[in-house]
Amino acid sequence: MAERVALVTGGARGIGRAVAARLARDGFRVVIADRDAAQPDHPARCVQVDVADEAAVTALVGGIRAVEGRLDALVSNAGFMIRKPMRDLALAEWNAVLATNLTATFLLVRAAEAMLRTACGSVVTIASTRARQSEPDTECYAASKGGLVALTHALAMSLGPDVRANCVSPGWIHTKGEALRPEDHAQHPVGRVGMPEDIAGLVAWLAGPESGFVTGAEFISDGGMTRKMIYAE
Repeated sequence: MAERVALVTGGARGIGRAVAARLARDGFRVVIADRDAAQPDHPARCVQVDVADEAAVTALVGGIRAVEGRLDALVSNAGFMIRKPMRDLALAEWNAVLATNLTATFLLVRAAEAMLRTACGSVVTIASTRARQSEPDTECYAASKGGLVALTHALAMSLGPDVRANCVSPGWIHTKGEALRPEDHAQHPVGRVGMPEDIAGLVAWLAGPESGFVTGAEFISDGGMTRKMIYAE
């Protein structure tokens, strides 16, 4: 069987970096796409690209068609947050967050549809538990992630049965290297803050054949926090 190929966006750091490493370990030939230069510790072809740009996405997918010749898994992970009061949030900032966090998935899947169908491939999007619960001043991020959850199940219907599409919604994942307090861990029902590798393992399952009966689903990986009832004392 030809070597499977995976595209991971936002793969230079954090969750995307862990996903790319896991898929490489699982035997995928990995293409990492990020606005920043990626420096993986495993074999990968790295492309600096803004996935919010339509022409850049077309070129990225065209490059995969020319170089790798196929695409079996598309992991749409690129995203960022602008956190500020709504009265101070410029329309350009709102549009920038939605373009990267939401519209990029549409652009990528549209460009890669033919290759994904040929490979009977899998699309995995990375949303957030913020699609369903919020802190103040996070309107653009919450809207983008909520839209991504909905877009994913719509893609599952449009692309099936050839291509499966599923969504992973992480909670608190330790990606920035900040010091964690005992209470940070203790508030989680599982007893710890999440790690990028926790998400990577779930993505790898969704990208592989063992999840062949799963499509249009959202998987919440948050240590149980969205199921925890909290009352102020």
